[in-house]
Amino acid sequence: MTHLTLPIAVTIGDPHGIGPEIAVKAAVAFMNGGPRVILVGDRFIIEHYAQRLFPDVLLQETREGGAPGPGCIEFLPVEAMQPDHFKPGQIDPAAGAAMVAYAAAALDFARAGKAHAVVGCPHNETAVNRAGIPFSGYPGLVARLTNVPEDQVFMMLVGGGLRILHVTLHERLADGLARITPELVEAAVHACVAALTTLGVASPRIGLFGINPHAGEGGLFGDDDERVNVPAAARLRAAGIDVVGPVGADVMLGERNCDAYIAMFHDQGHIPVKLMAGRHASALSIGSGVLFSSVGHGSAFDIAGQGIADPEAVIRTVRLLAGHG
Repeated sequence: MTHLTLPIAVTIGDPHGIGPEIAVKAAVAFMNGGPRVILVGDRFIIEHYAQRLFPDVLLQETREGGAPGPGCIEFLPVEAMQPDHFKPGQIDPAAGAAMVAYAAAALDFARAGKAHAVVGCPHNETAVNRAGIPFSGYPGLVARLTNVPEDQVFMMLVGGGLRILHVTLHERLADGLARITPELVEAAVHACVAALTTLGVASPRIGLFGINPHAGEGGLFGDDDERVNVPAAARLRAAGIDVVGPVGADVMLGERNCDAYIAMFHDQGHIPVKLMAGRHASALSIGSGVLFSSVGHGSAFDIAGQGIADPEAVIRTVRLLAGHG
């Protein structure tokens, strides 16, 4: 079976957020065409939203070599949460632990060659950490679950016509700056190129944002770019990668002449994508060997369980990973 016929596994995320609802809505959106979607999570939670939102739709447990019947949502059952703990809209350690269990099951499913890629619906960092599981976002979790060093798995936001990979992510700015090395920048670019190739972008051109304003202006605003980005870019070019920069992020984004960009810090990359794509961005965790993406919005506890959540980000992410977006 080739990756073109393998399904996309979609985890339901934190079961107390909007994840299960938008996962079910996305599965129904692809029911009559497009990529094959398999939901991953507790059956009773998937069933709760399916019966409430689409009473004529049936659930079918995935089976080896089989396709779902007409009018069926295909799912991989993961028994991770007790029904009496299911309380949409509430932050709960049990829900945080369940989200991790769903992600682990989906990654195992993909690593076994049964799924082309994984989409993780929104998580809640507080719930996961209260469960005693260190967690600051999907990239680190994906790294641990796939036995890859955490500094080799990166987040790339895709949306609004932009692809931006982050060298550092959820950490204090000073800590991120202290951690950026030429080797880390090079690892980020190599992971970016590999991901883009998987997504169908051959020989991509990569733009390297400066660490400091104006990429340091020749040392006027600090020597970080001269110490870190300049030698990293030189080695990447010597390896045959088309790298532009380092150049100030504002100038580089104004020109928009690269297939993807490398941001040094969280906000440097998140702000332009969120500005252009709003809540419809996809957040890829790349470098683990498994194509994994979450969505560019949170778990929205304030509207969880109300049936009004927008599944568009999940739908776009499935299409992106399937090579249709």
